[in-house]
Amino acid sequence: MKKWLALAISTSLITGCSLTPWNDAPADADVAVITVPENPIAEPEDVASEPTDAETQIEEEVAVIELTPQQEADLWQRIRRQLTFNAPELPRLVSQRNWYMKNPRYMERVATRAQPFMYLIVDEIERRGMPLELALLPIVESAFDPFAYSHGRAAGVWQFIPGTARHYGLEINWWYDGRRDVYAATHAALDYLDALQKRFNGDWLHALAAYNSGEGRVANAIRKNKRAGKPTDFWSLDLPRETRAYVPKLLALADILKNREDYAKHWLPIENKPYLAVVNAHSQIDLAKAAEMAELDLDTLHHFNSAYNRWATDPVGPHRLLLPIEHAEKLQAWLETADSKELVQWTRHKVKSGESLLVIAKQYHTTATAIQRANNINGHIIRAGDFLLVPVATRDLDDYNLSAEQRLVSKQSQSRGAYKVEHDVVRGDTLWDISREYNVNLRSLASWNGMAPTDPLRPGKTLVVWLPQSEKPSGVVRSLNYKVRSGDSLALIASRFSVTITDIEKWNQISRQNYLQPGQQLKLYVDVTRLNTQS
Repeated sequence: MKKWLALAISTSLITGCSLTPWNDAPADADVAVITVPENPIAEPEDVASEPTDAETQIEEEVAVIELTPQQEADLWQRIRRQLTFNAPELPRLVSQRNWYMKNPRYMERVATRAQPFMYLIVDEIERRGMPLELALLPIVESAFDPFAYSHGRAAGVWQFIPGTARHYGLEINWWYDGRRDVYAATHAALDYLDALQKRFNGDWLHALAAYNSGEGRVANAIRKNKRAGKPTDFWSLDLPRETRAYVPKLLALADILKNREDYAKHWLPIENKPYLAVVNAHSQIDLAKAAEMAELDLDTLHHFNSAYNRWATDPVGPHRLLLPIEHAEKLQAWLETADSKELVQWTRHKVKSGESLLVIAKQYHTTATAIQRANNINGHIIRAGDFLLVPVATRDLDDYNLSAEQRLVSKQSQSRGAYKVEHDVVRGDTLWDISREYNVNLRSLASWNGMAPTDPLRPGKTLVVWLPQSEKPSGVVRSLNYKVRSGDSLALIASRFSVTITDIEKWNQISRQNYLQPGQQLKLYVDVTRLNTQS
């Protein structure tokens, strides 16, 4: 008996890759079956007998090929099929799940931000054999914003604080902040998470809680419960409020994705193929030059490479750039024939009397180290009349919109109140002192200036303070340190600088009941337009 061959194959439609608009993903079914159309073959002419019904019956045999997660067309589906964490129906988790489901626009923004980076994150997690739920952690940490900076001094999509970042190999300096390098920070975050789960004997919920609040705090909570004869699972631990919500947020996201037919039918699809490629330059490279050679917009290139604080990569490295694949190929082709001197622009500077490497570096918006490396200078001694080669930006610094300086300008320009006051920092200033002087919230003051409340202040830095309509500034306020003279009193000093005794007490945490000592330093915030002329 003859049989007709039926071929079953699985196909996926590959569409152009872009941030927006999104293309519709294929259907969620794991198996697609296509049957070859019937095409009967004629019997030989010399066959005399009539065929029976059984001989002419067509039997279709379908070979079913099941897609692996890695073969899925949609990256979310690839993640979804590998989720393993249990999501108990507890109030803490349910409330987080409800919030995500009631805020679909937030999820759309997150998916758009995640699109360029998610493939490389998922690929590395799979390579290490770690839970795919971890791919959703940057949503909880930073909403996938590579420039995110928290009030706790955490930065990047994985929200590393400086100490932990450096411990796991992420450099932080004037040129480069590895916490915002998605490629490097992903490897560091997975190293950290792997160490944490080993520390807590494979308990991933404990590891995640420790990632948020510190392993010492979680370990202490476990010991406390053990001593009290209580359960030591995550849900039973006495942890900070933020951490108690942190793990449920991740589990809620995983639960929504795993059961999206019930909870959320539309996750913006991300094509399951690499979007970015790594290009390594052999020396410091101007980001504008890299963008030009890659035929890519400078802001787009800088967004994918948000770790670079300035106009170029760090002179001592890394010189790694993440670029969309077609643009990476163009840049790589140029780098293969380019000389190191072509990667940045150079100027010849004649040293003047009294100049130092630091002064020259500041003039050209670079560092003394970069000048030393370019001119083979071992120490800091330079002589008037010497000529130095100095690396400089190929474009106006204002064109580097995502550099640290331009991001700060943009941040400080956003209107947050009726009136803006500029405060010049002097030695001894703290954000807390300044917030008290202007009667503004400490975290708000830090946020207006792209800082965390505990960040140190550098003398000479200019801060912006936004005041409401009711507190219109009457002049120009400046901070100063006053050295107490013999015969001074709080009343005399207050009168001299047109401030109140209560203000001086508040600024310096002193009481009018205490005597002032000659030579004692007092911090004052004064309106220089209203100073007593005898001051």
